[in-house]
Amino acid sequence: MRVGVLGGGRMGSGIAHAFVITGSSVTVVERDEETADAAAGRIRENLSRSIQRGATGSIDDFAAALEVGIDISAFSDCDLVIEAVPEDRALKAEALHRIERVLSTDAALASNTSSISIDALAASLARPNRFLGLHFFNPVPASALVEIVTGTATDPAVIAAARGWVEALGKTPITVRDSPGFASSRLGLVLALEAIRMLEDGVATAEDIDTAMERGYRHPLGPLRTTDVVGLDVRLAIAEELHAALGERFAPPDLLRQLVADGKLGRKSGEGFYRWDD
Repeated sequence: MRVGVLGGGRMGSGIAHAFVITGSSVTVVERDEETADAAAGRIRENLSRSIQRGATGSIDDFAAALEVGIDISAFSDCDLVIEAVPEDRALKAEALHRIERVLSTDAALASNTSSISIDALAASLARPNRFLGLHFFNPVPASALVEIVTGTATDPAVIAAARGWVEALGKTPITVRDSPGFASSRLGLVLALEAIRMLEDGVATAEDIDTAMERGYRHPLGPLRTTDVVGLDVRLAIAEELHAALGERFAPPDLLRQLVADGKLGRKSGEGFYRWDD
């Protein structure tokens, strides 16, 4: 299978890594040479770590299956292309339109959006029947779930194929009808926003709020630590999307807005609700 990924940031490189290591040929396209070189280095470093942890294969074999560049026409022979640009409706719509122009008519096109309506993104596409959401989770290689989001026009055969792609990655697929926040973002955000409000109100420390969920409810990570991993800017974008669609219960707390304005985005910036020295 030949897979394309538009965007080689944390999510895009993770998606590329997951497909390469399970036997696909992957093409990643970035906006310029500098970001393409950074994406290539990021993916190869993560592939090397996977080999150290016992993944079957050599770095040379994996590198041969990976192409990173800046020419979007490289997607022309892909079976599937996944858009993984930042969580901005206009940016994603423009990116998807550019991809579709070079894709073969029988290829599938997916967005890695965590909250933006699939039907809204499909509205400007010529082939909405070949389009769906594939919501991967951060960090992609370690995550166990992919949320398949179906639009009104999505062909059932594409949905069935998507389940097969996800299972081939060793991950569990769930299928969700297009709706605000889908299933995972909507549920996860409710918990995260309430945890942020509790911290804002001085109910408990970030550590104790997270420990309540980790030890009391057996969550692998508490909601504030999870927000740091996801990215506070990503959480804020999702909250704003759901606030507009579903009302005040998704209104972003002032503390979240302030931390994002201060550049404290979580693990990727080195600080969010916690400090991240790695």
